[in-house]
Amino acid sequence: MMRKSAIRKPLGLLIGSMLAATTFQAQSAGFAIIEQNASGMGNAYAGAAAVAEDASTIFFNPAGLTNLQGSQVVTAGHIIVPSADFSNQGSYVNPMLTGGAPMAGSLPGSNDNGGETALVPNLYVSTQLNDRLFAGIGINAPFGLATKYDHDWVGRYHAVRSEISTININPSIAYKVNDRISLGGGISAQYIRATLSNAVDFGTVCFGLEGKGLIPTGTCSSAGVLPLQADGYAKVKGSDWSFGFNLGAMIHISDQTRIGLAYRSSISQNLDGDADFRTPANFQAILNMGIPLFSDTGATADVDLPESASLSLYHAFNDRWAILADVTWTKWSRFEELRIDYDNPMQPDSVQPENWDDNMRYSIGATYRFNEKLVFRVGAAYDETPISRTLDRTPRIPGNDRKWLSVGLGYQLSDKLNMDAGYSHLFINDTDLNSLDHSTSHQLIGTYESDVNIFSAQLTYKF
Repeated sequence: MMRKSAIRKPLGLLIGSMLAATTFQAQSAGFAIIEQNASGMGNAYAGAAAVAEDASTIFFNPAGLTNLQGSQVVTAGHIIVPSADFSNQGSYVNPMLTGGAPMAGSLPGSNDNGGETALVPNLYVSTQLNDRLFAGIGINAPFGLATKYDHDWVGRYHAVRSEISTININPSIAYKVNDRISLGGGISAQYIRATLSNAVDFGTVCFGLEGKGLIPTGTCSSAGVLPLQADGYAKVKGSDWSFGFNLGAMIHISDQTRIGLAYRSSISQNLDGDADFRTPANFQAILNMGIPLFSDTGATADVDLPESASLSLYHAFNDRWAILADVTWTKWSRFEELRIDYDNPMQPDSVQPENWDDNMRYSIGATYRFNEKLVFRVGAAYDETPISRTLDRTPRIPGNDRKWLSVGLGYQLSDKLNMDAGYSHLFINDTDLNSLDHSTSHQLIGTYESDVNIFSAQLTYKF
């Protein structure tokens, strides 16, 4: 019987490196999604925890519900259009096999774009129970990712498809302590689903088995299972439900100025799913000799989604002009590693170091009320990446520090119906990458040139 440590490299690290991407970015830092309404998009979400102009405050600061009279329904949608063009800059094959020859497909100037357009929806309902007590519920997606590459691109052994989606159900309540202070809180029931895939160089894996003495020397060559000439495919998927909470406070310094404080808790998810493999026939014949590798199996992965805290300011200079500002901290350093457990006892647990850092987001914005029906918005933000080191980056998250420029407007269609729209362009610093595929020791080296366009629209119905 084969020892678990003997098969750690060919299988354990492969799946570990794949599943390490179950937590990669959307359009806020890391893989968080800040696009939770369209009314805040035009301000780059400056002052989000202090604005409280519609029921979407359930997400940003539930204490803001006390600013809303009566009942209302808010529905919003965001079209996120990312571009992530990769330029190969010397990617190479495992030096132990070929002396570091260029990776197949790594021609000078070759590019690949992993960006994939996505739609992010939001829904909120709020109601005033009495003069002091308010309640609501939000349904949104606080984390997410969608990247997809061609199956034959130069980084195919590192990533082909990465998709993560969440659904967060967030009932909330708020209490107006007095005319100056309001407190709020909510519970989050959060569903997460992840699918990740990449090509597998079974030729290189096969030579690795020979090197460890697990199969006779020459087996791979005689079977035609050679490096870069025996590609297969691996996919891991999983899902889970878990719970967290959010808290908030709204302090009215004066009739013109208010401060919002908000906190969202960490949520520990345990994804339960499957690891599936597609192997070339000639390599499968070798496995059929009694080697329990690359067989479909169940898998679980623990992921701690980070907590965050925000401090927001809203100040109205007069009936027309207001300024907004926000500082948000997210504890991405919680994501130190991803540990994978496999149902097949022959497959070892795998630990993938992550080395993420905490990050900060800073934003400032302004609103101008043209008349009783029309308001204009503008904003800017600076969003730090939690993955600052080149060696810690992978093509599943080709992101870096980003700068937001945003514009938007709101229009009162009737006494009961409001419309909001916003647009943001994200300027992303060029992202250098030097990523090792742990299962084969192939090295992906290059630079991403990226940007993002976001289009948002929202309807608010009051009743």
